[in-house]
Amino acid sequence: MIPAGFDYHRPADLSAAIGLLQEHGDEARVIAGGHSLVPMMKLRMAVLSHLVDLRDIPDLRGIEIGSDSVSMGAMVTQHELISHEGLAQAVPLLREAALQIADPQVRYLGTLGGNVANGDPGNDMPGLMQCLDATYRVTGPEGTRDIRARDFYESAYFTARADDEILTRITVPLPATSTGYAYEKQKRKIGDYATAAAAVLVGEGFASIAMTNLADVPVWSAEAGAALAAGDREGAVKAALAAIDPQEDMRGPVEFKTHVAGVVLRRAIDRALARVAGGNS
Repeated sequence: MIPAGFDYHRPADLSAAIGLLQEHGDEARVIAGGHSLVPMMKLRMAVLSHLVDLRDIPDLRGIEIGSDSVSMGAMVTQHELISHEGLAQAVPLLREAALQIADPQVRYLGTLGGNVANGDPGNDMPGLMQCLDATYRVTGPEGTRDIRARDFYESAYFTARADDEILTRITVPLPATSTGYAYEKQKRKIGDYATAAAAVLVGEGFASIAMTNLADVPVWSAEAGAALAAGDREGAVKAALAAIDPQEDMRGPVEFKTHVAGVVLRRAIDRALARVAGGNS
């Protein structure tokens, strides 16, 4: 399990990184934490001539909490999402989900941007970002543009980001303080991808539901959110399960995955509703 040879680049600013992508085209890829790309390179599923490391670019770091939103650099690590006290108060669902990603060693290096940018349907953060109605900022040779997380994922490993664009920041609207939340995940073992996972936000007159690793893209269901906002728990579950498209693999057959999806979604809804009633404790 040794990757093919490649040239390693470590630019100090975003313009230099974009220039490298322009210069080398399909032969270049950016690397953030590396926990998705490096294993693919070792298995020769990804063969690259140029690797562009984003670690030294200061503009891709930092967590900023504003009056109505939180802005996070793409190179913010999962550990930073967990340890940032202000973020835990502002958007506690982020911390709850980050704690369920892999293990501490991975979370110290794994980045938010890397988790959401490569379009892996098994990653935890894409569905979570759809639930939170996040916006991704991407920057390329033609400048900067913003893409809603709900519009970003096209199919497995294919997204609305162009090959010469870099995801730079993620912005999440601040939920109301009375909002209930939960992230539930069923996995085979510590560090594994989810067999099924569900993110839920619920408050007065609104709700949002997204599910992970149950289709070739994360699944956000407007119908499920509307049903839960109207107080119809089972209607929300029914709508969410109608939106998924699980495939048989090493984690089980379609019927099993569908059953697990219903279990984790009901757990997430119940915990989110309890947090509304209990003041988000």
